[in-house]
Amino acid sequence: MEFWKENAKLRLILIAILFIAGIAATIAGWRLTGQMMGLGIMIVGVICLLGALWIYNKPFERPHKKKV
Repeated sequence: MEFWKENAKLRLILIAILFIAGIAATIAGWRLTGQMMGLGIMIVGVICLLGALWIYNKPFERPHKKKV
């Protein structure tokens, strides 16, 4: 899919938002050490960081070849 290659500005904005939100959530959750809510916030932060990484890598995907 060429969507992520064609919309570089959108990709950059989404990556920046997810990265900042992920770092902020991870740090906020880390401050709640010993509480279950802190762990949940940190997991959400890691998911945001993984989402930013996924969007970053999406344009570099190779097309899959169909096996016959």
